[in-house]
Formats: sequence, C-alpha cells, structure tokens
Amino acid sequence: MPAPLLTIEVSRLAAGRARLRLAGELDYDTAPELVEAAEGVRRDGCAELEIDLGGITLCDSSGLSALVVIHRNGTGPVRLTGTSGQLQQLLDRTGLAEVLTTHRTRTTAATDTA
Repeated sequence: MPAPLLTIEVSRLAAGRARLRLAGELDYDTAPELVEAAEGVRRDGCAELEIDLGGITLCDSSGLSALVVIHRNGTGPVRLTGTSGQLQQLLDRTGLAEVLTTHRTRTTAATDTA
C-alpha cells in the first residue's frame, strides 16, 4: 500500500482551540481532506485553528484554496505556522498573507536560509 500523500495530525490545545499538523503534499487530491478535518474539529467545538504547515513538501493552488475555504467557513481565527520560505513567498504573492495570519518558526526560517 503506498504512503498517503497527506497526513493530518489533530491536537486539541485548549478549550475551543485545535492544531492540525500537516505532512506531505497539499494539492488537488488532498485539499479536500484538510477542509474535512478542519470542519470536523469545528463541529467538535474548536473555533480557533492553528494549521502547522512545517511538513508540507508541495502546495498548489488547490491547497491555497483549501486554506481560504477554512478561513471563510470559520467562526474563529485561523493561524498558519511553520510556513517555509517558498510557501510564505507564495502566500505573499497571492495576497493571502494579508488574509491569513502566518508565523514562520525559527527552525523553518533557519532551514530556508541554508
């Protein structure tokens, strides 16, 4: 059986908050999985979401669209963490960095400059 293209690890952080840690490819085939996972934790009462993109190896327009859908369908803030330099540049160029709160981790920032 081949490895999944995207893995999503869900952690409850505190009342009303959850983290979705992603690894793999966020693209046309896998973006619906992310939207579904976000909707699931919201149904469980988590309005505030942190999406950790540190393990993402590829993100296409469908992946970006999924992030916008999650942002628009939510009742609380969505924060992106662990964005790589390349992904952050993509968010900046598309204007999504102004809509979605992003935070690059020190580890990710250090890796991008190496």
